[in-house]
Amino acid sequence: MGVRAPMRSVITGGPGAGKSSLLSALGAAGVATFPEVARTILQAPGGMALRAECPAKFAEAMIGAQRDSWDATGAGAVICDRGFPDIVGFLHLEGLPIPDELDRCCRKLRYDGPIFRAPPWRDIYVPDAQRIQNWQEAIASDAAICAAWRSFGYELIDLPRVPVPVRLAFVLNSLEMTDESDRL
Repeated sequence: MGVRAPMRSVITGGPGAGKSSLLSALGAAGVATFPEVARTILQAPGGMALRAECPAKFAEAMIGAQRDSWDATGAGAVICDRGFPDIVGFLHLEGLPIPDELDRCCRKLRYDGPIFRAPPWRDIYVPDAQRIQNWQEAIASDAAICAAWRSFGYELIDLPRVPVPVRLAFVLNSLEMTDESDRL
């Protein structure tokens, strides 16, 4: 039996769809997770201004941070809050070109686990200090992000709009099924 490469899964989707809550529950259940790089940048001093004043430089910062998170995931399985194609979706929304480096990352650094999509969910959507989009912008963000993932050949698995414990069970069950099929 050969050595299996690390499994990198992702939870993606528009803002306010329950990704962070699910990642927190996964972490509490003992699953290795990696936080969203964009939110980390936005929470840093000057992050919101960078996003507002120079979206291209904000995207560059996200690309670098996403590369760092890719390298930091190491040898074990991990579920990431967003991935490289999410940055492509952001750039499309901003009407900006896709840097060659980002395109290379999307084509060469492939996520090999399931890509879960948290669909827009009006009942739980709440703006906050970093989530500044209104509901219509959140829906547009989800559409751009999903289109980006699909353009790089990924299939998305929609998460059900259910409470976090049920979503957690859905993801854990999906990961077990992936592990079993990999052993065949």
